[in-house]
Amino acid sequence: MKTNNSSGYTASHWGIFKPVLNKDGRIEKLEAYKEDHRPSPNLNKIAELPYCDKRIRYPMVRESYFREGPASREKRGSDRWVRVSWNDALSLVAKEMRRIYDHYGPSAMFGRSYGWMSCGEVNSAVTLNRRLLRLCGGFVECVNSYSTAAIAPVLSCVFGDSDPRCSDWDDILNNSRRVVLWGCDPLITNDVDWSTTLHNSYPKFEALKASGIKTIVVNPLRTQTGAYLESEWIAPFPGTDCALMLAMIHTLHQSGRLDTDFIERCTEGFKPFMAYVLGEKDGVVKSAEWAEAKCGVSAQRIRELAHELRDNRTMIMMGWGPQRAQFGEQPPRMAAALACALGHIGLPGGGFGTHYHYCSGGSLSGIGPSVRGIGSNVKPVLPYKHDGAGTLVIPVARFAECFLNPGESFYYMDKKRTYPEIRMVMWAGGNPFSHQPQTNRLAKAWKKPETVVVTDCFWTPTALNADIVLPACTFFERNDITGIGTYTNDGIVYMKKAIEPMYESKSDYEIYSLLAAKMGCADSFTCGRSEEDWIRVIYQEAAYSRRGFGVTLPDYETFKAEGVILFDKKKNEKPYIAFEDFRNDPQAYPLPTRSGKIEITNEEIQDCHYTDCPSYPVYLEQTEFVRAEDKKYPFALVSAKSAHRLHSQLGGLTKEGEAEPVMVNEENAREKGIVSGDTVIVKNDRGAILAKALVTADIRKDVICVRHGAWYEPKEIDGRSIDVGGCSNTLTPDIPTSRFTCGNVASCGLADVEKYVQAEQKAQKEPL
Repeated sequence: MKTNNSSGYTASHWGIFKPVLNKDGRIEKLEAYKEDHRPSPNLNKIAELPYCDKRIRYPMVRESYFREGPASREKRGSDRWVRVSWNDALSLVAKEMRRIYDHYGPSAMFGRSYGWMSCGEVNSAVTLNRRLLRLCGGFVECVNSYSTAAIAPVLSCVFGDSDPRCSDWDDILNNSRRVVLWGCDPLITNDVDWSTTLHNSYPKFEALKASGIKTIVVNPLRTQTGAYLESEWIAPFPGTDCALMLAMIHTLHQSGRLDTDFIERCTEGFKPFMAYVLGEKDGVVKSAEWAEAKCGVSAQRIRELAHELRDNRTMIMMGWGPQRAQFGEQPPRMAAALACALGHIGLPGGGFGTHYHYCSGGSLSGIGPSVRGIGSNVKPVLPYKHDGAGTLVIPVARFAECFLNPGESFYYMDKKRTYPEIRMVMWAGGNPFSHQPQTNRLAKAWKKPETVVVTDCFWTPTALNADIVLPACTFFERNDITGIGTYTNDGIVYMKKAIEPMYESKSDYEIYSLLAAKMGCADSFTCGRSEEDWIRVIYQEAAYSRRGFGVTLPDYETFKAEGVILFDKKKNEKPYIAFEDFRNDPQAYPLPTRSGKIEITNEEIQDCHYTDCPSYPVYLEQTEFVRAEDKKYPFALVSAKSAHRLHSQLGGLTKEGEAEPVMVNEENAREKGIVSGDTVIVKNDRGAILAKALVTADIRKDVICVRHGAWYEPKEIDGRSIDVGGCSNTLTPDIPTSRFTCGNVASCGLADVEKYVQAEQKAQKEPL
């Protein structure tokens, strides 16, 4: 363990850095932490955050709500704003909370905010919001996430673990002969971490490039990672990954090259799955020729790829992109089946991993305790009169459906449930008008609750559609504490305040402490502790924890003065190989599944009898699938991660007049008369966005890509609403991946692209 005399540093999802102030006390630049392996390219933008012209400066109430209360909700999103005092704003929120709990109960309160607002443990807006609402009686919970809604539940069925540990990078670099990056772009997505990051994975990709190991990218886009690695690019049509993998498995079967020993010893239910592959159940043989017609990859290359991966020790790095689509449960399950067919699971350099693209997965972890934040699982202390009706648990991506259709039944996992009637929304630390599919539909659903309260630093589209807005500090304007590395556990950072809070903003902890006082539960909420007290308690709890592996941490004042503590790395005799013990002896080292094996066919899923998520992995054609005769919407839409933001964070720094790019294939662009730089309209029956054409060979023909996270900005233009902000989810369908996981659909749907002719615009009203 070491300390680095790193006083003055703070941390964000993009890494650790020291704000450098000019003579006027303004943040001029960010000085990256010296142990950061590849400082984020977004540091200059991050330095601008406190001064962004979209900062929420004061507590604000929507004008009609201020006069009329909840009866005015139809004007939500188009009204003017009135500045009020903090006392008046918090009193108004508390009054409405009491009304909802007294008359309707917890099932009328939606408080499961979702987002990446800050990596600090004390000022976690999401945690503080939930803590307060639980003390007040509870709220409608959300399960699942927008990140891993489909993949996490099905991996639990297949491996008994929603996020199985990956093999170490050193094992890959020493033993792999092929690395397949399937549906991921790690050089973009590893720029951020759920906590903060030292960007440990970037030297690993540099080593991979230098190693001579062949890499293959399977993706409708030629990714940034693939370009850097000079990977072979295989570009299946979106939504057809399963067809490609099925044909590879069929090829191995027909040539007698399945690893039958591994399949028989270590898998459950491979036989009925193979009956499906061979067409014994539906009459359709999943051959390479069959797959070519679906995915657009030649039958010859499919067969070659199957044999190439069988002949060479292969690591499949499965991303989360393919599972964010209709029937998104199938690609990760199919990739697991393919890895079993290849027979490399549990062998040096081989197998299957699902987080090499995220939080520096596969890197060595540090020896030391993890920090734990303020708890949100607290018992109610305030009385309420009604429990309300409907379930208190819904999948997060179905909340718009819940708002629109209270009382309706829905299926999730193995149960039939009922949507509650949401009357109040308490949202903090997220921007659902970015990550929820079919944004125009969300805008309608958002008008249903009687009151919406948003706590944020910026006038996001979500804040603009609130009734009461509470201005929060950025992480530059408060102290906090965070661990380093979700998987890597590199150390702990004292996040030191760089500047005083701007305008009338307050820290999230202060906001919710004041609101708790208004509700009469301040002592239970704060436990009598200040923000600084909590930082000390969280650090000391980690320092004295049994989770510390015998590591002695410095006292709190030393930690605070030093700023950053780094843990020593675990020094194993050999790199960790995922599932190695299980492969060698599945009886002695069973998996935590029902059978103890890798479950290709799963009873839990089978017992649900869902046609959109059968008991074994299958190819299901998406409802919107481009066909040659489809002239209205001839392009498949994908929405990849952006290198320039984290979801919608930093999106508010987009300069006026800058349109979000849309990637268009060169051949398609010629047919449309489009050149790079043209302003275009991307549209379908769900909405339309303005974008700037980026004509490129780095996207498959008949596919377009609008990257995720642009801010929704609807304007009335020539008699119709067009999102001039370029939010990709304006175009995606608000349908569940399946009834089993009810995941979100972020890369799916059909659209058209055409040149845009300027017309008169009528803008949404801006705050006063």
